[in-house]
Amino acid sequence: MVPLVKAIARARSRIEIIIFRFNRSEIERALANAVTRGVHVHALIAYTNRGGEKNLRELEMRLLAAGVTVSRTDDDLVRYHGKMMLVDRRLLFVLAFNFTLLDIERSRAFGIVTTNRQHVQEAARLFEADIKRVAYTPGSATFLVSPVNARKELAAFLKGATRELIIYDPEISDPAMIRLLEARARAGVAIQIIGTLSTKSEMLQVRKLTRMRLHTRTIIRDGKQAFVGSQSLRTLELDARREVGIIFRDRTAVARLTATFREDWDFHEDAGSQSPQRDLDTKMATVHALKVAKKVAKAVAKDLGPVSPVVETTLNELIADSIPVGLNSPEIEATVKNAVKDAVREAVRGLVEEAVEVGQAGGSKE
Repeated sequence: MVPLVKAIARARSRIEIIIFRFNRSEIERALANAVTRGVHVHALIAYTNRGGEKNLRELEMRLLAAGVTVSRTDDDLVRYHGKMMLVDRRLLFVLAFNFTLLDIERSRAFGIVTTNRQHVQEAARLFEADIKRVAYTPGSATFLVSPVNARKELAAFLKGATRELIIYDPEISDPAMIRLLEARARAGVAIQIIGTLSTKSEMLQVRKLTRMRLHTRTIIRDGKQAFVGSQSLRTLELDARREVGIIFRDRTAVARLTATFREDWDFHEDAGSQSPQRDLDTKMATVHALKVAKKVAKAVAKDLGPVSPVVETTLNELIADSIPVGLNSPEIEATVKNAVKDAVREAVRGLVEEAVEVGQAGGSKE
């Protein structure tokens, strides 16, 4: 929190910030104060999040009233989930947390601050592309943007491990990434994961974070290089959402991340230090969220009418009749319905889990 506020207070010409969730009044005041100093502040705010649009639209109105330039993300992706701030096109914050009490004060999450010129330039290009709602073309293998280059570069990052991978990830579920991790384990790479894995694996060591809520997405390779960002090794976050992360080699930062991981991995909750009932409630809520999400997703997909005729009709309207296009109707039906189920399952599960998180945070609404 303090580094963010200090950086805003020291800005001289411009601040560009991407917001998915926001309820920190200190940061909001700092942005308003920057405007009064003559700094151009431009906020790019997600068109929606799983908590709904009301809070986002209220934030827009407050920022506009304070003189902040406000843009809204497009709605072409499932979600705009990246967290990033640029100060004077010189200092870049890439965050694995939102600007909220729950993420900053009560969760394990990390942020990287860098003056790396290439990363700063790429962040500025991404910001410009998203406010103008035009395509972003990646220009760096270490500045990762979903759904553009994150899958490719994260896969390469994992494949490059020769000794060890330690990973924070709330949910690893992408089949290709799981296969890749297991392949590295078979090659002799020691892999430890704090978070959850969607399938059982005898080759991957997995533990849950018990001392606090887990929110960060972080991978440390061979103790020398690290990834920090907003994308999990999960299909939606790699292929259907806007996520932002970076890969870097800073020795001090990597060492601090590694030390924190070791502490979290070895930590055992003292008896009585955490409410057994609250722990049980959280686990039960997660189970219920998964069950409800799967049931709703299945029902929605079942109620979908035939999809392939709509695809064919629309395609014929867009291209010349003389161009032959062979469509596999069963494949279209399966692909679209699976995509719908994934999106619905994600949304419903998110709503239930968010309700639990808000309750545990003392009723604060993200």
